[in-house]
Amino acid sequence: MATDQVSGPRVISVSRNLLVKNAEVAGRNRELFRRLGVFVANVLSSPGSGKTTLLQATLARLRAKAAVVVGDLATDNDARRLSGTGAPVVQITTGNLCHLEADMVSRACAEIELAGVRLLFIENVGNLVCPASYDLGEDIRVVLMAVTEGEDKPLKYPKMFKTADVVVLSKTDLSGPAGFERSAALENLRQVAPRAKVFELSARTGEGMPAWFAFLQDKLGVVT
Repeated sequence: MATDQVSGPRVISVSRNLLVKNAEVAGRNRELFRRLGVFVANVLSSPGSGKTTLLQATLARLRAKAAVVVGDLATDNDARRLSGTGAPVVQITTGNLCHLEADMVSRACAEIELAGVRLLFIENVGNLVCPASYDLGEDIRVVLMAVTEGEDKPLKYPKMFKTADVVVLSKTDLSGPAGFERSAALENLRQVAPRAKVFELSARTGEGMPAWFAFLQDKLGVVT
């Protein structure tokens, strides 16, 4: 019994220390990005929601220089796909770690010539739990929710959606076959993340993509 009482607080203490250290590094990342004029988007979702496809379509439209940091547990498949756009891409292989941390992003950015980069996408590990707690130094947090995942995703993972600046309802071309109830999904989003800007799109068909491009254009003036 005494052992349990001691071990519990130790775990909490370690978790707090890790988050405090991460916040410190995230602050340094943010300072560096702002000094260099780099706008940073942390892109998050569950596996298979369409992050890489959205980034491919977006990078294909960029005029100004963009770069990508990709986090995956094991493969470099997404990084190889994105490198085909011509943007600098750095892969972070996390092994068993289910999220990216600010220090990982800092080390990855050291491999990119950030001078001249206007936009940095961080494609986080596919997970709607752990990444919600880790600030990476981003300007905005973009959370994808595919229509194939169901309307109640924001209710199941409230912390992730509450921290989102932007929510993308992706794969809208599959709404019909998936039986997606748009009104219910939007109501759940309003309930959990009322401040988030919502885009409904399909990167595969192009449906809804002009509004996404216009949003980035408003932020950067780099998308045609």
